[in-house]
Amino acid sequence: MFKRTVFNEDHEMFRDQVRRFVAEEITPYHAQWEKDGRVSREAWKKAGENGLLCAAMPEEYGGAGADFLFSMVVMEELSSAGAMGPGFSLHSDIVAPYILHYGTDELKKEWLPKMAAGEAIGAIAMTEPAAGSDVQGIKTTAIRDGDDYVINGQKVFITNGGNCDILVLACKTDPSQGAKGTSLILVPADTPGFRKGNQLLEKVGWKAQDTAELFFDNVRVPAANLIGSEGRGFYQLMEQLPQERLLQCVRATSALEAALQWTVDHVTERKAFGQTIADFQNTRFKLAEIKAQSVMLRVFTDKCLEMHVAGELDAVDAAMGKMLTSEALCRCLDDLLQLFGGYGYMWEYPIARAWADARVGRIAGGTGEVMREIIGRSLLGGRK
Repeated sequence: MFKRTVFNEDHEMFRDQVRRFVAEEITPYHAQWEKDGRVSREAWKKAGENGLLCAAMPEEYGGAGADFLFSMVVMEELSSAGAMGPGFSLHSDIVAPYILHYGTDELKKEWLPKMAAGEAIGAIAMTEPAAGSDVQGIKTTAIRDGDDYVINGQKVFITNGGNCDILVLACKTDPSQGAKGTSLILVPADTPGFRKGNQLLEKVGWKAQDTAELFFDNVRVPAANLIGSEGRGFYQLMEQLPQERLLQCVRATSALEAALQWTVDHVTERKAFGQTIADFQNTRFKLAEIKAQSVMLRVFTDKCLEMHVAGELDAVDAAMGKMLTSEALCRCLDDLLQLFGGYGYMWEYPIARAWADARVGRIAGGTGEVMREIIGRSLLGGRK
């Protein structure tokens, strides 16, 4: 039997703590958060108090100084519980690293401790109405004016957008330079001229996630809020995308394993034609296929985790993982839902919510088609 080796004893002790937290502070409230369209700020603060946020952040900035795998324990446990509302991973493992790796000492000291404590919720704003996977196509501008940047534009589909206190904004500081004119700027949510959409976006899945549109009307922020160097934003985004895509591999793999177990529990109890659903050969064959698929995905995902911790995961590896896991999850969940019959289409059943939640994985962080382009170009020497 396949045994995981990527996590050590300390990680597993932390997993027990996270699992208890999820059971006590997340699962009982998630249905209400789905109705509200957002996770409560109280839950964010409790997560910070219990060390679930920014676990890999250095202690000097309020984190635990742990390795990246501790953050992945949090993601796995949330995914296993079907709790897609808390945007903890994006906050801790995407937004915070941009500030940590590229921000000034002043930005780090001001914001990272608040993020680790759950007092300031982070978002990253890349996607626009006419620019999704094509990051180079963004139109939002930040034009230097003395000691400030003046920002104008719009972002859409922003995770944590409703709750966010700060965001890392991808914008054009020199629109004439294409990708080379892209920069990242930290924008506090209370800055005059910055506005969140009047209503959170109503999505097919991830209903507890506060996804929002963001608007910038002559938003003036200090030039010191520039993250890294002007014109380096596109390259910074590309450097961090493999980790973002790895997060989706981890989420998808854990979600599939959980859904398989829910289905096994259901088919061994549910009866039809005088026998359990599990007694039908078709059921056993389908479960066997999905079990084999989930183990292969787990082996590949864990290998990618090991490579990433060692600094060896590249854009092509991450693209393969993201493409395979997100698409396999959708296929397998469709088959698992079928074994629930009509119950599988009821929102109160976790399999229904998982089925709806899974679909965005083939879009967010770069579509499956973009992943294929990355992989294909690597095979053909980068030719178009």
